[in-house]
Amino acid sequence: MSSYLEASARERVQQLLDAGSFEEFLPPAMRVISPHLEQLGAPVSFDDGVVIGRGRLQGKAVFAAAQEGGFMGGAVGEVHGAKLVGLLKRAIQEHAEAVVLLLETGGVRLHEANAGLIAVSEVMRAVLDVRAAGIPVIVLIGGANGCFGGMGIVARCANAIIMSEEGRLALSGPEVIETANGVEEFDSRDRALVWRTTGGKHRYLLGDCQRIVDDDITVFRQAAAEEIEFTAAAGTGLSLSELEAEHELLDRRLHDFGTAADSMEIWSGLGIVEPQKLPILDGDAFRKAAEHHRAGA
Repeated sequence: MSSYLEASARERVQQLLDAGSFEEFLPPAMRVISPHLEQLGAPVSFDDGVVIGRGRLQGKAVFAAAQEGGFMGGAVGEVHGAKLVGLLKRAIQEHAEAVVLLLETGGVRLHEANAGLIAVSEVMRAVLDVRAAGIPVIVLIGGANGCFGGMGIVARCANAIIMSEEGRLALSGPEVIETANGVEEFDSRDRALVWRTTGGKHRYLLGDCQRIVDDDITVFRQAAAEEIEFTAAAGTGLSLSELEAEHELLDRRLHDFGTAADSMEIWSGLGIVEPQKLPILDGDAFRKAAEHHRAGA
C-alpha cells in the first residue's frame, strides 16, 4: 500500500500513471516561479507548487496536474494557475483521452489574491472547455489540506470526483468560517466536526463525489481509470438539463437540511439508521452501508 495522503504531489502523479510514462512540463529545473512572492520576500518554489505533465493511465494518453500541499498549502497564484490553464488547453490541442487533476489546496494565495482569483476563474473555464471537447476531467482529493476555495468550485466543474475518507471538499475552510463568523458557528479545532462536515464520507453521502476509496494510490489509480471509461461512454459535456437538475438538487438540499446544526442530522434526514456509527466505519463497511442506503432510497 502506498498512502496518497502521505505522498508528495510528484510522488502521487508518478505512481498514479503507468510506470515511466510521466513527462513533466515546466519542471523545477526551469525555475518558473511567482514574481509576486519574490517581491514580498516570501519563500518560492521552482515549480510554484504544482506539477503538470502528460503520461499514460492504463495505456490511455492523459494529462495530469498535482498540487503540492507542502508549499503554501497548495494555494493558487498567478503562475500556479497559468500552469493549470496551459495544461488544460494543451490537452485539447493534443486530443488527450482524459485529464486527471490531483487537487490539494486551501484556495487562493493572499500574497497575490487578485491574480490568483483571476487564475482560478480561467481554470474553471478551461475545465469546461476540456469537457466540451469530449475529454473526461477527473478530480482526485485525498491530501491533508483538502480542496477548498475557488479550486473547490473547479473540482465540482469536473465530470467526476474521487475522494478518500481523509480528503475534504468545501468552498470555505473551517478556519475561514470560524474567523468570519466565530467559533460558535464552526470550531475549526473540532476535527471530528470538520471531517463530518467536509470529509469524504459526507461528500459521498450527499452525492458531491462519485466514489470514495481507501487511502492508497493504487486504489485511486484504478478508480480514476474506471471513471474515465464510464465518463467517455456516458458523455463529457454539461447540458442545460443537467445544470438545471443540479440546481434543483441544491434547492432541495437547502430546503431539507438548511437548519441542520450537524452533519449527523443530515445523515439521519437521509434515512440512514444509526448515523453516529458512520464516522468509525472502515472503508469497506462504510461503502456497504452507503450502497445499502442508496439501494433503499
